[in-house]
Amino acid sequence: MTEIESDVMGTAVRDWVRGVSRVAVFTGAGISTDSGIPDYRGPNGVWTRNPEAAEAFTYQRFMADPAVRARFWRAYLGHAAWRAVPNRAHLAFAELERAGLSVRVLTQNVDGLHQKAGSSPRKVLELHGTIHEVMCTTCGARSPTAGTLARVEAGDEDPACLDCGGVLKLATVLFGENLRFETIAQAEKIARACQLMLAVGSSLQVEPAASLCRVAVESGAQLVIVNHQPTPYDRLATEVVREPIGVAVPAIVAELIG
Repeated sequence: MTEIESDVMGTAVRDWVRGVSRVAVFTGAGISTDSGIPDYRGPNGVWTRNPEAAEAFTYQRFMADPAVRARFWRAYLGHAAWRAVPNRAHLAFAELERAGLSVRVLTQNVDGLHQKAGSSPRKVLELHGTIHEVMCTTCGARSPTAGTLARVEAGDEDPACLDCGGVLKLATVLFGENLRFETIAQAEKIARACQLMLAVGSSLQVEPAASLCRVAVESGAQLVIVNHQPTPYDRLATEVVREPIGVAVPAIVAELIG
């Protein structure tokens, strides 16, 4: 495993881009920080600065405590994700798809920025769901998030399902909540089929999503990690790139397109 920190990265990556036509892109919160959405575990992350904030993202507490739900919904009223636009890294991966490579995006993010950047929605697998829909935990009804947030803004601190009165939550996976079996099975299939996995902006600490890196490597793919901080999977990587994501990703994509 080699770490790349200088501006000669474009020269160094050529060995592992040669002949690659099937790419799996695994992205975490770090890819969206340049879009103004704070990450969670970085030096200035939401949970680094305020560990108690994670409480509202725990499924058990969210379901049991109306006060936790009220805090959760208030936090999302003015969330940066609603104003965010795709950055250079999101746009680069969309360009990679348009160039004709077989690209699948496996994202831990719930912001929808890959799709906004132009990646085909059917080629983006949102491992942890999306903030753009809410779902009822009782009847399963789904609806656009905007309507629920409008109710919160109007004074409904803990909006209930309009169909059955059940607890509403964002259509995201909270801590203590299992990923759908179908989702992780599809992600593993993609990881096994790729020649190159690019893991970008993820601490690779949240399982089982992070283990997709191991699945890819054990299936013969090369793993390249682009992240400022060390991750538990660095030792499996062909390269670890410490350059800023907005610099590194466009350079890697340019090499892949050739």
